[in-house]
Formats: sequence, C-alpha cells, structure tokens
Amino acid sequence: MSRVAVVGVGNTPFKARHIDKTFQRLAYESVKSALQDAGAARDDVDSVVYAIYNDFFERCAMPDLHIHYLLGLARKPALRVTTGGATGGYAMRAAYAEVASGLHDVVMVVGVEKVADVANVMEMIKSITYAADPFFEASLGASPAGSYGGAILWHMENYGTTEEDMARVVVKNKGNARNNPDAHSPMDITVADVLASPMVIYPLKILDHCLNSEGAATVILANEEAAGRFAGKPVWMTGVGASNESGRQAERDDVGDSLFPAVKASADRAYAMAGVSDPAGSIDVAEVYDSFSGVEICLYEEFGFCGRGEGARFLANGRASARLQPGEPVGRADRRRARNRRHRGLPGGRGGQTDKGRGRRQAGGRRQARARSEHGGRAGRVLREHRAGGISNERRPAFQTAQRTGRLRDHPRPLEDRLLRLGRRAVAVLPGAQG
Repeated sequence: MSRVAVVGVGNTPFKARHIDKTFQRLAYESVKSALQDAGAARDDVDSVVYAIYNDFFERCAMPDLHIHYLLGLARKPALRVTTGGATGGYAMRAAYAEVASGLHDVVMVVGVEKVADVANVMEMIKSITYAADPFFEASLGASPAGSYGGAILWHMENYGTTEEDMARVVVKNKGNARNNPDAHSPMDITVADVLASPMVIYPLKILDHCLNSEGAATVILANEEAAGRFAGKPVWMTGVGASNESGRQAERDDVGDSLFPAVKASADRAYAMAGVSDPAGSIDVAEVYDSFSGVEICLYEEFGFCGRGEGARFLANGRASARLQPGEPVGRADRRRARNRRHRGLPGGRGGQTDKGRGRRQAGGRRQARARSEHGGRAGRVLREHRAGGISNERRPAFQTAQRTGRLRDHPRPLEDRLLRLGRRAVAVLPGAQG
C-alpha cells in the first residue's frame, strides 16, 4: 500500500451567505487556491472526490456533476460522498483509499455548500430531518438539537457537567477563530455572554449552536512517487478510521458508558493504523466535532484524551487550549469545526479537507498527520483554523439591544415560544421544546 500525503490545500472565506456566488463558483475558487498552493495544474489531477452533504441546499440532485464539468474535468473519474456529519471525513477516506491502493496517483477532494439558498432557516432544519428514520423518528420530531441534546443531558446528570462548562467551549472556540481570517464569526465573548444568549432547546442556547455557513475547501492528495512533483513539503497521513452508528436512535445497542460509540470506534481504528497507543500523550492537536458545545466535552472522553466524566475538567485545566502566539509552542487544542459547522460538520462536509489543509499551512509541513477519525471527530498532528458557531457579528448588536430592553428576560425561550405558536409542524423540528 502506497503512502499518502497532502500536497495542496485551498479554501474560500466562510460566511452566512455568498450572495454573489453559486456553489460551482465557490468550488472553483477553492480548487484554484489548492492548485496554486501545490504548484499544480488541472491536468495533474487524476480523480476527484466531492463532499456535498445535502441536495436540498444546492437544489440539485447531482451538484458534483455540474461542478466537475465547470472545472474542466469532464471524462475524468469522480464520485460524491454524502454521509451527514462525517461527509468531509469520509470524502478524505475515499480519496486516501484511491491513492493508497494505487488506483490513482493524485486525487483531489472538493467540499462545498450553499445552505443559505434554502428559503429560510426552518426549511434548512427540515431538510436535515430527512436524514432521520422516515417511518418512526422523523414524524416524531427528530432534529439535530434533540439528538445531541439527549446525550449532553445524560452527561450533565451523571457527571455534573454544567452549562458554564459548555459556555467555556464557546469562549475558547470563538477566541480561536480570531486567528483565522476566513472564519465566519470570530468573537471576543465571556461565559456570561454565552449564558445570557436565548435558550433554543434546553440546555442549548443560541451560542451553543454551530453556524450555518457557505463556502468551499479543497485538498490534494498524492502518493509517494507523485508527491515530489509538487511545490510544498508533503504532510503524510498515517492513520484513518471510520465507523457508522445505527440510523435509528431507539435501536442502538447498549454500549455501556460511551455516548458516541461510533466516534470511539473510528478513533480506535485510526490510532491502531497510526501506531498510537497513548492518545493523550501522543496527540498534539485535535480537531473535535462540535455541532453543539457540549458535544465537544463528551468527545474528549471518546477520543481517550481523559477518562469518563472528566471532559469538563480537561477543558477547565486548559488542556484543550491552543497557544498560537508567535514563538509559543503549539499546545494540545480542540477546535470548533464548525465551521461553520452545523450538525453535519463543515458545510458540504468540508471539515476533513479544511482541517488537513490548515495543518499543512500552519505547521509548515513539519508535522505528520498522526491519526484521523471520521464520524464527525478527528484527531491528529493537524492544526486547522476554527470557524466558530453562534450568532454572527452582524446580528450581535440587535441581540445586545434585546438584552438591554429586557425582552429576553420576559421571554426566556423566545425562539421556542415563537415556534410553538407556529403549530405542530414547527414543533416537530425541536422535539425538546418545553411547554
């Protein structure tokens, strides 16, 4: 099996809406940036893997076909990956397999999403619920917040994790985002700011949620022989892992105290492949899936960075913080993927591509990609930018005004109450709504 390296990366800025750009244009810009980074030409690419999560967002059943043609790659092989929150990770895995197997020398991974072209946020959430079991759970109101919220509540009730602990995740990640010029919403906020943001579904407030962002990211992979043709120093991938969970939450096996067993299984496979026996002592930087702030705390434990129930303490002790000032060593960091992340990971599943890309740029190719896991989370000697979740800077002044006028105090669940007034169909997307 051939060794596989990252030889080029590129991405667009991430924002609430690229109103002047189509999903094809966003993909093109990220591909152009990656080719320039690698010192490559279009003809160097043998195959493409597209990471595009949701047909509804692009309003197209085969968006990859149209991107492929407009990139000038007609008659070259391509496939599309769409696996929910792990779309970016699985796309990287598919490209890795093509190169490692010897099928192709150079494979490009392209992720893109145009989520804001959907009519409104409620339609966007509804489109996500189509991933739920269509016969039982979807009709009962399955939603991202509801599915993750149950696990977070269990962690709070059994281990004492608090809303303040989750708020610290948001403060850390939004602070990290200030180091990334392409971040959607970097913010200088406090724990009090997070706790004061409106409740959406207990215990998750607006600032505990990730963003809905638009953008694209591209990564170019090459085998050992081809890697020498490109401009930069290659970053070698030494471990990949993947795992799927039961699609129906009510029928998942009892796996003991693991809240996200598929994450643990994928991490274990990546560690085994990379020869990592002590994750806490071996992994310098980790990219941890954080659709909601409390999920990140749970996943510290699934990745083996700390023991069961110790995720909040791991965060409070500063072990999840990065030191990114000039001259300082890179610390062990857990970055909020979202990216702009919604519950499925980077829009269009760009997580895998962007994580690996920032690792190559910021580490200057000096660090190896040690271990990688899909199903939302990933761990490795990879440092990436953070695009924080929450409300955008443009909306924050209005939010502060609402705080000053007392409207939020009068309505502790303003969004929730508004949805309840809309009737049963709206309530179905927020199954945990109280009242």
